Amino acid sequence: MTTTDVADLHVYDTTLRDGAQQEGMNLSVADKMAIAPLLDEIGVGYIEGGWPGAIPRDTEFFARAAKELDLTHARLAAFGSTRKAGGDARTDAQVRALLDSEAPVVTLVAKSDIRHVERALRTDGEENLAMIADTIRLLVAEGREVILDAEHFFDGYRFDRSYALRAATTAFEAGADVVVLCDTNGGMLPDWVAEVVTDVRARTDGRLGIHAHNDSGCAVANSLAAVGAGARHVQGTVNGYGERTGNADLLTCVANLELKLGNPVLAGGGLRDLSRISHNISEITNISPYARQPYVGSSAFAHKAGLHASAIRVDPDLYQHIDPVAVGNDMRMLVSDMAGRASIELKGRELGFDLAGRADVLGRVTDRVKAAEALGYTYDAADASFELMLREELDGTGPSYFEVESWRTFVEHRPGADGRVDAEATVKLRTGQGRCVTTGEGNGPVNALDDALRRALVSTYPEIGEFELIDFKVRILDSQ
Repeated sequence: MTTTDVADLHVYDTTLRDGAQQEGMNLSVADKMAIAPLLDEIGVGYIEGGWPGAIPRDTEFFARAAKELDLTHARLAAFGSTRKAGGDARTDAQVRALLDSEAPVVTLVAKSDIRHVERALRTDGEENLAMIADTIRLLVAEGREVILDAEHFFDGYRFDRSYALRAATTAFEAGADVVVLCDTNGGMLPDWVAEVVTDVRARTDGRLGIHAHNDSGCAVANSLAAVGAGARHVQGTVNGYGERTGNADLLTCVANLELKLGNPVLAGGGLRDLSRISHNISEITNISPYARQPYVGSSAFAHKAGLHASAIRVDPDLYQHIDPVAVGNDMRMLVSDMAGRASIELKGRELGFDLAGRADVLGRVTDRVKAAEALGYTYDAADASFELMLREELDGTGPSYFEVESWRTFVEHRPGADGRVDAEATVKLRTGQGRCVTTGEGNGPVNALDDALRRALVSTYPEIGEFELIDFKVRILDSQ
């Protein structure tokens, strides 16, 4: 693959349309208005906003976007279908809605698999090609940039190569700027994609694109294979959102294209913002970030094994494929029963403690971590607990805020309470102000314990009144 410039390789985001089809995701107009500027910050070239005319919320989004969105890098694209079979593109309601959206780019979806033409559209192959050509010509005449999504292209190509190729060439002849080859069912493998794109590339000079779904686990690999074979337009979604198993993760695609293949595809140097934007969009969609997501996940550069830590202490690049700063992420050391002294030393450094030469402290902390994890505790995501332990071992300087004598909880189900479960917890502890026994209530044992502990400590430490429990995990331990 050769190095290209930003203008030569399109990055097209379809989070607001195709990504929004993910199970459990429901984007409001306000959500879309909040996400679009974040996509623009990354430096993508196109933002697909939705399907105006077919979905009322999307119609409203484009109406607001025309007045309120001021995009620096991206062009807004409206998604829709070709004219209906036997109809006229000039009077087709869906086509008119695309024009009325005022979007400078229109992305049309069209059938390229003859089986879908005959069984889903219930028309013949020639009429489908006419639907493609008529709609594109009208949109081009109206001054729109037109992108054609050739739906089910790869499956259609494998069934009837000649017809799939005719669908693509018809679109270019009618004036389409890009023809996107879609792996709609997501079942392709990289070698297959490369072979098909190479064949299509040999038959047209037009710009080809790739739209890959992840049903075979190969969406990103298939997208890169397509680029390697000559595609110059890549579609995907932030965090790989999408129906079924999702779309190609656009963040992973662009990171690979820029960092591995030397293609500067994002305008404005947006690569360093990938992690921040990924998490911001997760917050808006209300879908928890995937910790193990390549490049931007919180675990992407997290190291746990003691052997790794020993090498990283010498040179971080020995166990990292890139510098995490390049994508706005950071290296983290995890403290666990796999930890050796090097892990503890590096984690201490991360928290601001110089443990070099403190073999005694390193040994005691390592032993405590391993003993605690043997009992079922974990410090993977408990930096504050680890820091308190570390302070305790550093010349005894760690503060002892309180000592727990005992605690207990019980849960009860009351008849006639519509299935509601109530929990109660009692905590006995000592602080600098003396002994305290408190009871708390909640909708589960963790909630009740949190309430009881707050009540016991808030008079001694008023700051606790400002704390908020936002997340916890419950693990089922084995019988032992």
